[in-house]
Amino acid sequence: MITDLPNEEFRKLVPKLREKGFYKSRNKKGVDWRRYNIAQTEEAGILIREINKVVNICEVKKISQLGRKGVDAKILAKVILLCELLQLTEREAQGWMSLIGLNIQLKFKLDDRTIGRAYNNLEVQYLLKQVFEKTKNSNGVLMGDGTGLETTRKQNYETQRKTGDYFTSVVDSREIVQAFEMDRDERRAMRKMIEEIKGNSLRLDAGFVDRELTRKISELGMKPFIFPKKNLKLNLGISWQLMYLDLFFGTQDWLREYHQRSHTESFHSSFKRRNKPLLKHNPISRLTQLTARIIIHNLRKWNYYNLF
Repeated sequence: MITDLPNEEFRKLVPKLREKGFYKSRNKKGVDWRRYNIAQTEEAGILIREINKVVNICEVKKISQLGRKGVDAKILAKVILLCELLQLTEREAQGWMSLIGLNIQLKFKLDDRTIGRAYNNLEVQYLLKQVFEKTKNSNGVLMGDGTGLETTRKQNYETQRKTGDYFTSVVDSREIVQAFEMDRDERRAMRKMIEEIKGNSLRLDAGFVDRELTRKISELGMKPFIFPKKNLKLNLGISWQLMYLDLFFGTQDWLREYHQRSHTESFHSSFKRRNKPLLKHNPISRLTQLTARIIIHNLRKWNYYNLF
């Protein structure tokens, strides 16, 4: 372990990292409009086909539902995914399912109360967790952040921090979600999530400055890029030292890697723009709704990148 560390010089460097123009950013990657247009025009049929395919190969786990005999959990999981794809309320879904239900192998009518209860069904939640695991293909370049989920479209998270829910996510550079947790404590959520992800590197902002988290990321085989705070000491463990000495001696290269973290901010922004605020009140139902929306997001990315 290095003992003679440039702590004072490092602390002088940290404020400059936030100065406009200090980081020499590269040109933004262009959009492949042809691929985008094809993905958009063919999306409906492809997503319904993939919803059927991925749910059908999952395992149903029998969990007591207070003696209620209900609809097959796989059908309910497909209905929820279709509801979140089309942004339907239960009453709207009842009508739509009578029209398009055959596309998800639904051969009978579902009423709105059955659809509503499905969000609180533990067997459905178990199925959706499996579906999510099957859609989290990773390219190894990871980044994470937390965000509030607004309770109304009039709420602005940047100026009104009070929010109904908060979730933390890890995405790769294609914005495919690798893990997520509904937890207001970002660092606690991240400590749990890094056990569930696979990658070569992980980028986090200064809210995740944590010696133990840095050590754990390194032990899991990922290179950490955690934006520093100006009062940091460098002599807090070998993983910590290596990360910040890389920043000190190769600042622009380190920042070039770190600033790929913008992908997670882009994901949160587009995710909230594309979806209504969570409409459920029960915690299990809210988690089910969020899980279904993330699955749909991942399937859209798979469609765009032609990963099916």
